[in-house]
Amino acid sequence: MQYDVKDLGLAGKGRLRMEWAAMEMPVLRLIRERFEREQPLKGLRLVACLHITTETANLALTLKAGGAEVALCASNPLSTQDDVAAALVEYGVPTFAIKGEDHETYYRHIHQALDLRPHLTMDDGADTVSVIHSERTDLMEEIIGGTEETTTGVIRLRAMEKDGVLRYPIVAVNAAETKHFFDNRYGTGQSTIDGILRATNRLMAGTKFVVSGYGWCGRGVAMRARGMGAQVIITEVDPLRALEAVMDGYLVMPMAEAARQGSIFCTVTGDCAVLRGEHFAVMQDGAIICNSGHFNVEINIPDLEAMAASKRTVRDFVDEYALPDGRRIYVLGEGRLINLAAAEGHPASVMDMSFANQALCAEYMAKNASRLERKVYPVPREIDRGIAALKLQAMGVQIDTLTPEQANYLASWEMGT
Repeated sequence: MQYDVKDLGLAGKGRLRMEWAAMEMPVLRLIRERFEREQPLKGLRLVACLHITTETANLALTLKAGGAEVALCASNPLSTQDDVAAALVEYGVPTFAIKGEDHETYYRHIHQALDLRPHLTMDDGADTVSVIHSERTDLMEEIIGGTEETTTGVIRLRAMEKDGVLRYPIVAVNAAETKHFFDNRYGTGQSTIDGILRATNRLMAGTKFVVSGYGWCGRGVAMRARGMGAQVIITEVDPLRALEAVMDGYLVMPMAEAARQGSIFCTVTGDCAVLRGEHFAVMQDGAIICNSGHFNVEINIPDLEAMAASKRTVRDFVDEYALPDGRRIYVLGEGRLINLAAAEGHPASVMDMSFANQALCAEYMAKNASRLERKVYPVPREIDRGIAALKLQAMGVQIDTLTPEQANYLASWEMGT
């Protein structure tokens, strides 16, 4: 078996951490038990380009239990948990990921995973799909479909579909309500603040905390920052989201103004150059900036490097840029996903739903790919609702069901009074 991980000696620690996460992933456990019986993925090869975390490891074991031959590579150079990568190798899953790997190694690992010649792809950011379409077109004939985990990846894939270059169907897992309502809001909200605090050990109360982007991730980060006593400022380009932020009680202003006021900045837009030279030029001494969007392009670090007189690493995952006028700006986690660079990513209980979607959508694609077009598809409603029902069941929460009379009323256009 081929693999490339930091140290197989870390596997014991990784196994224990995987077990710890599994306790908070009851939905995925139920799916794994069914997969073991039914083998819906038998005979299929699957390459997953995801954050190599304890939660991802439990997803990989679920896919393997379903009969798939699985290979993993990282979807971000700083998100790999090396002990988990080692444990996965011991579980018989070819894994190509090392925390802190450089650009060349990152893409070499993607290619090594793709050497499995997959029938299905599973992405978090669409890097695997991009590599296949640009450099590994030899794999196209064997691939029947794929899934995509995150907002940024879905944006890329829909652009490919629009331009007519997408060569196989993809299910947008991020579109599931049991994914983005919970993973993006509660998972990103908590894990982003966790990453900032682990990197800086700064008090959040009383700070002016700037959140750029008020999508589901931005809502979560803003909610958690306010809960810890920060004065939260939102920047947006979408008038509807900006209006929602105002109605939710936040200050809303352009970044040019927020840059002068903020003490901590977090970008969660999915776009590039959200923080750039003109913003760095007016920031306060000691400003802390980080990103929780998928790619490390939201902070224009080349602008900051060009402006800085010097740079040094003052703490793990904290780089200090000293400007000629004496001001210092601190970049966390190289501008990469701070919740995974400096912390452990989303809590297992919320990833339980996200990865339940991934497992069930892989099964859906295996059964239905032959009738699907080369498009980006939403998660089927029955999968989404079924996961929510399983999660409630695992939490011991019961809900009402419609009576026949109520169901008939909702289905009829004649019963308005």
